Amino acid sequence: MEGIGGGATGGTATESVNQWMHKMSRLFQFYLDKTTPHAVYRWIGTFVLASIYALRVFYIQGFYIVTYGLGIYILNLLIGFLSPLVDPELEPSDGPMLPTKGSDEFKPFIRRLPEFKFWYAITKAFCISFIMTFFSMFDVPVFWPILLCYWIVLFALTMKRQIVHMIKYKYLPFNIGKQKYSGKKSSASSSGSRGD
Repeated sequence: MEGIGGGATGGTATESVNQWMHKMSRLFQFYLDKTTPHAVYRWIGTFVLASIYALRVFYIQGFYIVTYGLGIYILNLLIGFLSPLVDPELEPSDGPMLPTKGSDEFKPFIRRLPEFKFWYAITKAFCISFIMTFFSMFDVPVFWPILLCYWIVLFALTMKRQIVHMIKYKYLPFNIGKQKYSGKKSSASSSGSRGD
């Protein structure tokens, strides 16, 4: 009889912990969803977090391996952010593809890694890295200038390859320089100028 009662109590405690975890996860998701339209404020917050992390690493004079790993992870995320969803080199598809000739129909650029997921992954990476700086087991002694030089070379080679890919398939992963619809006002003013 005692075993049954003890099991029920243990099950109730586990259920209450699971319910609490589920409630917290829903609350977190609710607030995360509320930040979606506020891209500028989200990136400002991430920049502040990155600055705090950089100041901590500078002040401690350590955790260069953690910072190097963070840099490699951010570089990997950046590649996904700048790459199209469907790469014409790797997988020909029936869906939307990048135009390769001037006569091709315009198809919008769809990222492999959307901006919100890119921001969320970077912010989470900075938070985890910041927490890691409080544990001395992650402070592996290394000669940091070599890591920095290696990361810069890796960044330059990766971005060169990405830019060559952009030029080859004629796409720009940003809205800078793209034509935007400005409404009836500009078309009315242009038709009015033709009539004069």
